[in-house]
Amino acid sequence: MSLTKAILKFAAPLPKIESFQNYLFVGPHPDDIEIGAGATIAALSSMGKHISFVICTDGRYGLDYAPEGTTPEELIKLRRQESIASANVLGVTDVTFLGFSDGGFYDVNDLRTALAKVIGEKKPDIIFAPDPSVTSECHPDHRNAGRLSRELAFFAPFAEIMKQMGAESAPVQAIAFYMTAKPNRYVSIGKHFSTQQDAVFGCHKSQFPEHSPEYRSIPLYLKLRAYEYGLRSFKGKAEGFRVLGRTHMHCLPETGN
Repeated sequence: MSLTKAILKFAAPLPKIESFQNYLFVGPHPDDIEIGAGATIAALSSMGKHISFVICTDGRYGLDYAPEGTTPEELIKLRRQESIASANVLGVTDVTFLGFSDGGFYDVNDLRTALAKVIGEKKPDIIFAPDPSVTSECHPDHRNAGRLSRELAFFAPFAEIMKQMGAESAPVQAIAFYMTAKPNRYVSIGKHFSTQQDAVFGCHKSQFPEHSPEYRSIPLYLKLRAYEYGLRSFKGKAEGFRVLGRTHMHCLPETGN
């Protein structure tokens, strides 16, 4: 660890995830939020936190396990129903669907504007999104959702900038990246791990039917990840996030590593 980074760690400590009241979780597709942070959401919900979801795309091309003849339009309706049911399992009733096409078939500026409006409406203290810095991520929807969330988390308090996007300002104090390779904050999930499993595999059946390889492999991955992060943080089972507070978002490259 460099001397500058060590000093910053004490001079500008990272915010604690549990310290906020209003949370906005950004999902590229239906099911991503639950896979990336479902147990944490259940834990936060049990603390009485206010939690909102915004799902960017409609998931129309997740047809791998759909019955033969299922159209993208039919799958859109089904995945919305699954998302609402899954959110309810986690204790969340506030779900917004932006309805952009799965697969990156949209104007990124339109997605930026739509996300800005949701942030201005929900006025979160902290935004969660997939980490856009993960080099192995190939899906444009994940990269776009993460990158735009990162930019808007920084711009959210600036009323005149948000106004340019037709949005209100919001008191965003931090961003937390899920599906990250470099977590720096951990949330103890304990009994909430099973709730995450119910939300993902009990509700998103169009994507994880019992006969699919993912129905076996992803639960194992989530379990191993929870134990690894639990060992790192001395929390038993945990989920990990890369968190940036407002001090860390601009001109301080050491805080991003």
